[in-house]
Amino acid sequence: MKQPNHGIKAAAPTVWSATRVPLAALAALLLAASASADDKTTTGGGANVHQQRAAVEKSESIMAEAKTRSGLLAQYLFMRDAYASSTDFSFRVIFNQYLSWYQTWVGDYAGARNSFSIVQKAAKDDAPSPLQDPAYKAVPAVDAIARLAKGRRAVFFNENHSYPLTRTLTVQMLARLREEGFDTFAAETLYEADMEALAKRGHVVSETGFYTEEPVYADMVNEALRLGYRVVAYEALSDATGDARETEQARNLKRGVFDKHPEARLVVNAGYAHIQEHGKYLGGSAMAQHFSRMTDIDPLTVEQTMLIPHDKQASDHPYYREAVSRLAPKQPIAFVDKDGQPWSLKPKAYDISVLFPEETLEHGRPTWLALGGLRVAFEVSGRMCDEQYPCMIEARPVGEPDEAVPADRAVIEFKGRIAAYGDKVRQSIDPYPVTDLWLRPGKYEILARDLSNQPRHRQQIVVGAVGKTP
Repeated sequence: MKQPNHGIKAAAPTVWSATRVPLAALAALLLAASASADDKTTTGGGANVHQQRAAVEKSESIMAEAKTRSGLLAQYLFMRDAYASSTDFSFRVIFNQYLSWYQTWVGDYAGARNSFSIVQKAAKDDAPSPLQDPAYKAVPAVDAIARLAKGRRAVFFNENHSYPLTRTLTVQMLARLREEGFDTFAAETLYEADMEALAKRGHVVSETGFYTEEPVYADMVNEALRLGYRVVAYEALSDATGDARETEQARNLKRGVFDKHPEARLVVNAGYAHIQEHGKYLGGSAMAQHFSRMTDIDPLTVEQTMLIPHDKQASDHPYYREAVSRLAPKQPIAFVDKDGQPWSLKPKAYDISVLFPEETLEHGRPTWLALGGLRVAFEVSGRMCDEQYPCMIEARPVGEPDEAVPADRAVIEFKGRIAAYGDKVRQSIDPYPVTDLWLRPGKYEILARDLSNQPRHRQQIVVGAVGKTP
């Protein structure tokens, strides 16, 4: 199956198959981005273009080798070991992002945030802080966006591909926007070849897309299907990069949505600056800019990647640290003035900025997996692993096949009484390591797989308003 080119963000470009991205151009983009990336996970650092090109080639080769392993757990451990076995700085700073994708896919969200993080520094084009203007007040982002979406033809959300926190609000917004009359949902890197089958199945599988291997992304698509959205792919089908890819994505949205359904109302999930409405992007214009030009539709653009918690507070935007210190938000917030006009960190590029709460871990997993109250924690233990560690525990709604991307998954490792790398969820008094799966109320089948991808345990459970323990 042909894979689309990967999204590339302005701050720290995301890479895709080396056979489809010109490596010289990509390495130059990575080098240019190094000044704005975390010194631990920088996409460039002190490496020159030649070193970065070699690092991309090596990363692609390792990922291709990982794909030959049987099962996602074995693939993830191969990727993790490849990172740990290298001391090459230029390789590590590129490979970090590849590793972070796998970490999100297996549910190691804290690890993914630690692997790939982008410093969000104050910039000249930042708007003044809303905390310094008494005209602005903090409000729940879900309410602000729902109000602003009234009467709009399109709403574009962005995300950080390595930090699914930035997907959680979009999942929550789908029901509110459906009530408002939005009827079409499009997401970056969905595969066109699976769209007809996806609509019939009603659930995501690995063949649905690239990022949909991650359970929150899969939940986003599944939720859109449940709510009656038309789900469409808009990814470039050619080998285009840069402005050509942005143009092709916009053209695909126009053809796949508005040419077929002139009265459609569209929700888009895309990466980083693909949704910016002003300014240069990769030497040209962003997808959203091309979309507006082609359709004469001004989308509501929701920025979600800048005012987020990082693994190190020094990497947070200064406004973020001030806001969480003063407001201690418990849900994503936005700022509006007395007239209801939204505040944006980058007012020329985006209509509204979202600020997320600080991250809290329980049993090694972030509580933002609750998706604003849609899901609850359900404790699982290493007992399910039949003493075969590491093992991966997944939960799927009863009736969905093993091929479906699960509602949630987590890896459990056990390395004896002394905690070691990867043994983050074990409590000293527990006979077995434990963690939580975050699930919507309903009936599920729990499946534990071992390193060879063989089932070790199956069990049906019922999750109520409060998670139950098997």
